[in-house]
Amino acid sequence: MTQITQTAGKRRADLKQESLTRILNAGARRLRNEGLNGAGIVPVMQEAGLTHGAFYSHFASKDDLAIAAFVHAIREGRPRWTETSGEATWGQRLKRLAKRYLARGHRDNLADSCAFVALSTDAARANDRFREAYEAEFRKTLAAIDGPFTTNGATVHADDAIALMALCVGGIALSRAVSDERFSNRILRVCQEAVAALADAADAREETQETQRGDSR
Repeated sequence: MTQITQTAGKRRADLKQESLTRILNAGARRLRNEGLNGAGIVPVMQEAGLTHGAFYSHFASKDDLAIAAFVHAIREGRPRWTETSGEATWGQRLKRLAKRYLARGHRDNLADSCAFVALSTDAARANDRFREAYEAEFRKTLAAIDGPFTTNGATVHADDAIALMALCVGGIALSRAVSDERFSNRILRVCQEAVAALADAADAREETQETQRGDSR
């Protein structure tokens, strides 16, 4: 009897986790496409294929749903935007990340976009809890960008990573906002060029520092 009860309990837990995943996936898609206004309880539950009542098994409010869906969207997408390999220098990493992010395909695909872009304007007007979640995930992304070049657990390229994200998020947002496609493409190109200049300056700076360390030995 105990085994039957345990099996039934595990099945219920699995079903609850499955329903939560469906809600988070639906919420993340709607946030990317429509911003915070898209994360209403009724449309999210409809897209998830679940009843309205199932919502309260997981969340107490729409605000809780919006935060959870945003965090899910960022954590799901973070590896795609921050994982690279084989760069010999920090500057090379910056250029590679910018090329991936500031792409026309990213600009044109809202449904699979980075949620930082989709919600940057909404976050500025959101409540404190959402802004705190946005900031927390943004800081984690900065750390992930620095990841392969982290020394002793410290983020040593924080300012460069902030500049990269400002150019990337801002570049995609502006390129989507304008109507002229050629101008939109120009925005993406100019932002990539700005990152390249930042990257070259960063590598020059680190080369100088390495030379100075060698001279002091």
